[in-house]
Parts: sequence; structure tokens; C-alpha cells
Amino acid sequence: MASIAAEILAEVLLAAEGGPPIFVATLVSATEGTQASLGAKMLVRRDGMAIGSLGDPALDRAVLRETDAIFRRHGVRTVHYSLTGESISRQEAPDQPSYAVMVEVHERPARLLIAGGGHIGHALSRIGAMCGFRVTVVDDRPEYANAGRFPDAAEVLRGRFDEVLSAYPIDGATYAVCVTRGHRHDEISLHAMVGRGAAYVGMIGSRRRVKAVLQHLVEDGADSEAVAAVHTPIGLDIGAETPEEIAVSIMAEIIQVRRGGSGGPIKR
Repeated sequence: MASIAAEILAEVLLAAEGGPPIFVATLVSATEGTQASLGAKMLVRRDGMAIGSLGDPALDRAVLRETDAIFRRHGVRTVHYSLTGESISRQEAPDQPSYAVMVEVHERPARLLIAGGGHIGHALSRIGAMCGFRVTVVDDRPEYANAGRFPDAAEVLRGRFDEVLSAYPIDGATYAVCVTRGHRHDEISLHAMVGRGAAYVGMIGSRRRVKAVLQHLVEDGADSEAVAAVHTPIGLDIGAETPEEIAVSIMAEIIQVRRGGSGGPIKR
């Protein structure tokens, strides 16, 4: 038991430092007479491999079946299951024998990488920070790339877009956005972002302009599948016009990708 607990703790710490994300399921409530013990823990990796047990094989299998959904939702929440392993609602739980399991995803905080410190980048930095992202802004102009302009950003980097972005550690927790001041800078920035495993890469611009940029990237040797996955035109269609509205549109799409939402209206 002690070795399992130590192994779980080690993977939790590793995930927080940028290692593979995991989630820990903890049994917080159980009907009397079940074989499960309160406080029992099971760690689950993205590939479904598990360490530990919640004390009931049916419950373990039920949690493992929801691995993808749990990782999409991130954070901490409590889920409920019947004793046969069927997922039930919180309202249904008191009316039948059931388990309550707290699931907590451990991963490095999501990072929002913004290439371009103009009006949209400025608004996007504020909204991204409000949504819990660790924000990095990149620009090559001193008057735009400074901490005073971006008080909500974790870091502001100044330099050539290709050099700064190529050195930036993009990974599966990175959401990268190109909102620079011109076609050439967007293309340079996008070239440094695609094909490096980011969770999201998006670029602003008209359809004609975007098509030309993407075509140039493929011609320059960029992976065609990675280029095709770029979100552009960027954002969800909410009729945005102002920089702030466009930033909301972009963050809405990023959150949709991160959380696995449909992008449709909640009210049906």
C-alpha cells in the first residue's frame, strides 16, 4: 500500500512539472456493506493504464471507461456510480446504493502563447489569464513587448518571432495563437508553431490570406497534416467586431478544444 501511494505521489508531482498528465480517483462515499474502502485511490494515465484500486473491480472499470471524458474536463469534480458500475447523476445517487468518486486531473497549467502584442493580443492576454491560462506574449517591438502593457501575462518576450517562438517549449499543454500585425509575421510565427505538438494552433486573417500562408508552409516543408489542423479563420462565429470581442471568440474556441465542447448553444 505504501509503495502504491508513493508511486501515485511521484506521478502527480511529475505531471505538475510538465510530465504526462494523469488523474487520481478517490472514493469519498460508499453504501454500507460494499467491499470498497473510503479513501481508496486509483491513478489513471491517458492510455488507460492504472495504478491502485478503488476496492471494487466494477467501480474501477466504470472509472476507466470515462478516462477520455475526465481528461477533457480537467480540474476536480465528483462523479457517482451504482454498485454495478453504471454512471448516475448526483440527484439519483441518494435513491440507490452507490459510490461517489472524486476525480482530479493533474497536469501542467495550460499555457496561452500569443504571437503579436497589438490590440487583439492585448485583449486576449487579459481574457486568457482570467480563464486560468499561463500567458506568454511575443512581439518584436519594444513599445508592445513590455510587462507594463501586459500586467496579466506571466512573461513577455521580445525579439524576432522566428527566433523566440522556435526556442519556446511548445507541448500538449500549449495553445498558440498568431495575431501579429502582418501577413509576413504571421507566416513566420506559424512556421515556428506547427508540427510541435501544441494542443491548439490558430491564426487570424481573411480566408484568402490564410490560404496563401498555409500553402507556403506546406511548400516550405511543413507537415501537411499539422498545417491542415491549424484553426483558421480563428475563433467561433459570434459576430465579433472589436478586438475584445475577437479575443472572446478566440478564447471560446480554445476552451471548446480544451474541454471538448460542441460549440453550439447550451439552450436547445
